[in-house]
Amino acid sequence: MSLTHVETVPRWRRIGLWSLKVLLAAVFFAAGGAKLAGVPMMVESFEHLGLGQWFRYVTGTLEVIGAVMILLPAFAAFGGALLATIMVGAILAHLFAIPGSPIPAIVLFALSGLIVFAHRDQIESLTRRIFDDHD
Repeated sequence: MSLTHVETVPRWRRIGLWSLKVLLAAVFFAAGGAKLAGVPMMVESFEHLGLGQWFRYVTGTLEVIGAVMILLPAFAAFGGALLATIMVGAILAHLFAIPGSPIPAIVLFALSGLIVFAHRDQIESLTRRIFDDHD
């Protein structure tokens, strides 16, 4: 006999999570779009890094991809992980290379981490499929 455990998430939690995902997607889509569009402030920031403007394009592209991913239910955890990883780089850049406060990047890192945590079942499922298939 099989029992299926169905968890019902309270409506307020679903609304709160979707609100966070939409807000975060808008922020990263705007930031990634600014990088891809060559907004002078972004060009200057990446010039300070000294890695070349190609890195601005890569970062902007990854931010836009991450923004889209967090809005797709099947990829939300992976999009959150991608964005959190980008924010680790942004925090380090602000601490060591670019003038300005790392606080916005820290906040975006934490919010991206919340997305990963809320959708951790996706990562657990993928991990289980990868490692259970090889036993």
